[in-house]
Amino acid sequence: MLHKLNLEHILFLDIETVPLHEVFDALSPEMQYLWSEKTKYQRKEDFTPEEFYERAGIWAEFGKIVCISVGYFSDVGDNRSFRVTSFHNEKEEELLVEFKKLLESHFNRPQHLLCAHNGKEFDFPYIARRILINGISLPAKLDLFGKKPWEVPHLDTLELWKFGDYKHYTSLKLLTNILGIPSPKDDIDGSQVGEVYYKEKNLDRIVTYCEKDTIAVAQIILKLRQEALLLPSEITTI
Repeated sequence: MLHKLNLEHILFLDIETVPLHEVFDALSPEMQYLWSEKTKYQRKEDFTPEEFYERAGIWAEFGKIVCISVGYFSDVGDNRSFRVTSFHNEKEEELLVEFKKLLESHFNRPQHLLCAHNGKEFDFPYIARRILINGISLPAKLDLFGKKPWEVPHLDTLELWKFGDYKHYTSLKLLTNILGIPSPKDDIDGSQVGEVYYKEKNLDRIVTYCEKDTIAVAQIILKLRQEALLLPSEITTI
């Protein structure tokens, strides 16, 4: 079935997230309490709520998106081309509005799909939640209310690799390694994004990391289709 998909109809993406504030003390007293309650199970007795706050970017209620990188095939023939671009901004609302414009202007047809690694559990719901928190209406590709499972326009490379084994998890780094795909994790990893954003104030470094992950997701799809991987000369950043 995967071979029947038109690659030009797929928007590959990855997001990078950080805690909403640099430090726990910047939260209101009520939000500090809610954070404590939300993370009680994960923290157990090992961490205080303040110590655990560096992980707040994982939850859309306590984090924010600092980059959405997207990639798409503009040609899948002999002159194959894969284009990558990123939405990044200190103001989350603005990058979300720009991302929504892309979906509604270029990837709004029934045949269009969104694709990410662990996208169904993380990227897609995270983007949808942050869009609503910022007071923006949901684009159709993220509005799943009333849709049957086969009507959801999302592809997930983790789900494809599970082959129905719902308890199984494989990281993007592991999957690219075993499939012989150049690793996107050659600089930072997800756990370091918050520090790079708040301490180093190096958003460009985060964007580069996010774009590499987006390319890796496309490479996985190609590998699962038993097609040749993208060459550096076939990838354009715009």
